[in-house]
Amino acid sequence: MRFGVDVGGTFTDVVAVSTDGISVSKLRSVPGGVPPTLWKSLGQLGGTEGAADALIHGTTVATNVLLERTGGRVVLVTTAGFEDLLWLRRQDRAALYELSRDHPPPVVDHGDVIGARERVGVEGVIDPLAGEEIVRVVQEVARRSPDAIAICLLFAFRDPTHERGLAEALRSKLSTVPVACSHEVLPVFREYERASTTVAEAYLRPAVGAYFGGSTVFASWLPTGGRCASSKPAVGRRPWPCRARRVGSKVRVSSAPRWGTQISEPGGAIGGIPLALPHILIETVGAGGGSVGWLDRGGALRVGPRSAGAVPGPACYSQGGEEPTVTDAALVLGWLDVEHPLADDLPLHRGLAERALAAVARAAGLSVERCAEGMIDIANAAMVRALRRVSVERGIDPRNMTLVAFGGAGPLFACRMAESLGMHRALIPPHPGVLSALGLASAPEKLEFVDSLHRSATELDARSVDSAFADLEANARRDLPGAELVRLADCRYPGQGYELTVPASGGGEQIAVAFHALHGERYGHADRDRPVDVVNVRLVAQRAADAVRLATSSLSEAPSEPIAHRAPLRGLPTGTQLRGPIMLDGVDATARIEPGWNGTVHESGTVILERA
Repeated sequence: MRFGVDVGGTFTDVVAVSTDGISVSKLRSVPGGVPPTLWKSLGQLGGTEGAADALIHGTTVATNVLLERTGGRVVLVTTAGFEDLLWLRRQDRAALYELSRDHPPPVVDHGDVIGARERVGVEGVIDPLAGEEIVRVVQEVARRSPDAIAICLLFAFRDPTHERGLAEALRSKLSTVPVACSHEVLPVFREYERASTTVAEAYLRPAVGAYFGGSTVFASWLPTGGRCASSKPAVGRRPWPCRARRVGSKVRVSSAPRWGTQISEPGGAIGGIPLALPHILIETVGAGGGSVGWLDRGGALRVGPRSAGAVPGPACYSQGGEEPTVTDAALVLGWLDVEHPLADDLPLHRGLAERALAAVARAAGLSVERCAEGMIDIANAAMVRALRRVSVERGIDPRNMTLVAFGGAGPLFACRMAESLGMHRALIPPHPGVLSALGLASAPEKLEFVDSLHRSATELDARSVDSAFADLEANARRDLPGAELVRLADCRYPGQGYELTVPASGGGEQIAVAFHALHGERYGHADRDRPVDVVNVRLVAQRAADAVRLATSSLSEAPSEPIAHRAPLRGLPTGTQLRGPIMLDGVDATARIEPGWNGTVHESGTVILERA
């Protein structure tokens, strides 16, 4: 048995996967930790002491720290003369046509950057790091009483000796303060991205350590903060390529270039803070069920990004919330049913939702129902914009694709979002509200290792490539025994400012051929007469989990006439026809089939939605 636990801002989803199938539970989240009812829920889903093979956990705690800037004080130690690196950035604009807009400031204060007198060049040490300089730096750091320390020295990815010396001295003097070194966090070139990622790692470690350290289950293993910042949202996409093939549907996962695959990018930003860690491409919008409706200074109705969160939550939860949220609007419109609690037998109170919306509606000159419709329209528009960014704006036409809707409220908006993008088909899985937790429970164990190389492909024969991967493979076998190892290389044409990642099978010639092919596919052109530089080597180690037995629909006889108005989301016989408008109520999610859309229950339990 494997458990997947997905801690969100409002709800915590729990999924148990075993040879007998899938069991699910939905709990109220609590700020800053796992819900106290989690362990009881695990037991109810079939877990006894020592019975579970794995508990895989995803959380938004690190993401929220970056978005809300609630981390502690970080001191950055860098090479003298490079103290302004985080403020110089890449000298690009925050917004191309908005000249007055600034980038968000770094999470470290300028006065907390300490320059160490040392210098390492591409060929080795130029200015040695003296013992008295280490003492001075340690004293400067200690005087600032930091919550975390980041060390990022010039060319430490090539020679980490100086970083190791500083780290050893700082860890000895300040034993309770976490220290993040760039050669450990991101041992690759590009000083700004390496420094920003290392600082973010240090900034997150106190919060992540407190979060996981509060539980005896997690106390012995504290993950890196930067990795936790992208731990939650990607996993819901994992179960879908295989399930989509079962229903005969071509599904592109987000902005994937191939059917049933997904785009991984070498870097990105959260809350304006660059993180140069590999991650699956995801667009995030502040338009969830807890997003608050409000009026701006011009009197226009707005939704989010501020959220009511788990505490106090939407007004309809009767937990002290008084501001109107998207959940309140859905309840006022009859999308949610007071007879179907959302989690923990949490009752819904329509009167409280109407009272919360009434205050905003009066100020806007709207009826309560029209205000609710407006909030729903605004939330839908925000999600559609995000879908356009990962499809249309990347040269991908979504009109012939299938939209997969998951999350507690995703199926409520599936038809509206698909119609806004000109799409004709959408799928609702059998466990849409807990699909991220299901992805966690069924996910393979995976680690990625990277090292800098900077060699021309023409200089690399098969033996040279083997040598470049030797240390990475040794680390992978130590950290994840029995894993399948996949070699990758970051390549570019000389002079390019970006790289493409290709398989690194064989020697440099094979790598170059793969790069030319991918460059032509991605950008429409390739110069096969130009040399190719291999910048970094990457190793992905993956150990697969047992296959998940997915839920199936009832094989009893389907009704002869389409169902309308309201029906259960699960348990409908295979072949049942659903005609919009209709609401589908489930234990973990609610779905809405809009007018002009029809649904069919597939044998897998998936509801296939198509425009009439």
